[in-house]
Amino acid sequence: MPRPVPGADELLVRVAAAGLNAADRFLLRGEPFAIRALAGGLRKPRAGFIVGRALAGRVEAVGDAVRDFTLGDEILAEATSAIGEFAIVPAGMAARIPVGVTFAEAASLPIAGTTALAGVRRVQGGQRFLVTGASGGVGTFAVQLVAAKGATVTGVCSDRNAALVRKLGAEHIIDYEKTTADDLGSAGERFDVILDLAGNYPVVTLRRILAPGGMLLLSAGTGGRWLGPARRMLKAMITGGSRVRPLTVRPNPADLSELAAMIATGQMRPAIDDIYRLDEAPAALDRLDRGGFAGKLIVAVAE
Repeated sequence: MPRPVPGADELLVRVAAAGLNAADRFLLRGEPFAIRALAGGLRKPRAGFIVGRALAGRVEAVGDAVRDFTLGDEILAEATSAIGEFAIVPAGMAARIPVGVTFAEAASLPIAGTTALAGVRRVQGGQRFLVTGASGGVGTFAVQLVAAKGATVTGVCSDRNAALVRKLGAEHIIDYEKTTADDLGSAGERFDVILDLAGNYPVVTLRRILAPGGMLLLSAGTGGRWLGPARRMLKAMITGGSRVRPLTVRPNPADLSELAAMIATGQMRPAIDDIYRLDEAPAALDRLDRGGFAGKLIVAVAE
C-alpha cells in the first residue's frame, strides 16, 4: 500500500499496536450486512480497506492546520486502518499516551475501554451492578470501573474466567454455563444497573431482575443477517420502556485520556490475553472470530 498523506486536520501515525474488537470480526465477515458500509461496499470491501479501528503509535507527520500535536508524539485513537504500518488519524480524535503506559495497553482502550466507560457513567457507590460478558474486552474494563466507584459488582462469565473477573473487582460470579435464565430470574437477587455485553440471557429475564428504578443497558445480542445485535436492542427498546436503553458510544479523545490516566496511575489495568506480531495478524483475527479468550487481543504492528 502507498504511504498515506495526512490532510490539513489529520495526523500520519506510525502504528505501534492495534487492539482487536468485535467490530473487526463483523467487518471481516460482512455480517450483519448493515456494517458493510464501514468497509465501503455491499459485496466486497472498497479497494485499500484495512481492518482495525483501535490503535496506538507515534506521529510521523502533521497536517498544516494541526496545532495540538507534533512529530514524535505518542498517541492513541479510534481510527480506521489500525492493522497496518501507517494510519491517518483526525487530530481531533487523538489523545496523548501518558508516561508509563505501553503502546499495547493504550491500543486496548479505544472502543472497548470507551464503551465500558459510557456504560458506568452514572454508577454510584453502594449500587448493585451486573455485567454480562464480564471477561470480555469491554467487560474486563467495566468491572474495574464499577468497582472503583464503590459499587458491588456481579460478573457473568464462564468458570474458567471467574478468577480473572474476581481479581478485577467482581465480588460475585454467575457462571452462565451452569445458570439458566430461569435460575437467574428466580434467584431473588436484584440489580440497580445491568450492563448486558454478552446477550446470553433473554431481555425479559434481565428486566425481571432489575431493582425498582433500575436500568438495563444493552450492547450485544444475536439477530438476523441484516441488523445483527441491533435487532435485539431495537425490540427491547420498544417493549421495555424507559428502563431499557441501548448503550451508544461516540469516539471521544477526552474519554481516552481519562482511561489512559487511570492506567498510568495504577487505578486500572487492561486484561491482555495475548499479543501477536503483524505477520501473525491473520491468526489473531482467527482467534477473535473463534472466541474462547479473556480480555483483549493485541497486534504489535511495530517491533
